[in-house]
Amino acid sequence: MTGKIPIFFTLEHGSCGIEKVNGILVIFYTILAMKNNTAIDLFCGAGGLTCGLKQAGFRVLAGIELLQIAAETYSANHHSTLVFQEDICNLSPKEVMQALSLKSGELSLLAGCPPCQGFSTLRTYRKASSVTDARNDLIFEFLRWVKVFMPKCIMLENVPALAKNRRMEIAMSQLKELGYHINDSSLRIENIADYGVPQRRFRMILIASLYGSINEPKKSAIKATVKDAIADLPKAGISGDPLHDLLAQHSEKTQKLFSLIPKNGGNRTDLPEEYWLECHKRYPKGFTDVYGRMSWDEVAPTITGGCVSPSKGRFLHPEENRAITLREAALLQTFPKDYHFSLRRGKGSAALMIGNALPPAFIRQQGEVIAEHLASLS
Repeated sequence: MTGKIPIFFTLEHGSCGIEKVNGILVIFYTILAMKNNTAIDLFCGAGGLTCGLKQAGFRVLAGIELLQIAAETYSANHHSTLVFQEDICNLSPKEVMQALSLKSGELSLLAGCPPCQGFSTLRTYRKASSVTDARNDLIFEFLRWVKVFMPKCIMLENVPALAKNRRMEIAMSQLKELGYHINDSSLRIENIADYGVPQRRFRMILIASLYGSINEPKKSAIKATVKDAIADLPKAGISGDPLHDLLAQHSEKTQKLFSLIPKNGGNRTDLPEEYWLECHKRYPKGFTDVYGRMSWDEVAPTITGGCVSPSKGRFLHPEENRAITLREAALLQTFPKDYHFSLRRGKGSAALMIGNALPPAFIRQQGEVIAEHLASLS
């Protein structure tokens, strides 16, 4: 690392900035690194993974995030965590380990979700630059940090397509060489709706330990629904919550279109043909979720970065003639009701942070079985 690297560190009584100047950290981070169940969140984004790990009882010592707006959001919510706002490729894991007063092998869990746009379903479908996307190789940055920290456990989360990619084979092989126990249940493709998240979303997750196998978390017998997540919110637009009150302004024609879509699960194919867009007329059976409503008694569709735009998916409110709000999207992702997302760069930036986040409730359950495994070692 060279030059100045911005680090955010928020204390309970206020916040202060810490800079690394000429290779020296001005302030060192020493908060309880010696305690059990410590974790570091690589590619931390707005903090969904950290939120879930904290709910599972982990002390998240540090997060690393490239984007400033996401790092600010993370810091605002996780007051005791050191946040490095930096390109992980330019960050030295040894120097971070020293800043945290840790030694190799002491960290309980190294977790992260490398940016996965190169393996996203849409990019893979289109083929356009998906194979050569530079972000595809960030999994090897995760491995670089594993080799330095040698944490007791690792957790890697990503889109399902990565599981079948050669890069994942290489990563798993290297983890085995390092001594991590990898078996048939270590790498899983899960629908997060099976874990009480009110959302249909398939994810790849790899969990491994240096000290044996880790049990899989039990799936929920009852699925959470859209109603469970957002039905009790106050009226959007006048709630006093900025994330719930920032409503889009639509034309009279668009408002009319929304009103014609049947409540509780209707979609654009239910519209009179005069309201169909030209592209929809050319592909009448495709992209049926576009301008679709959510259903109260079902799980939501995958919450994406376009989650507040009805033109990008089934993101209309089940009853009201509007898109879901940022707060509703965050709740469908299982963030706490008071979780802060910065609006400094507008609604679209906040929606992207929400859509890119890992659902805390899903991560909490993965974290709990890791915590049980760690407890069995003592």
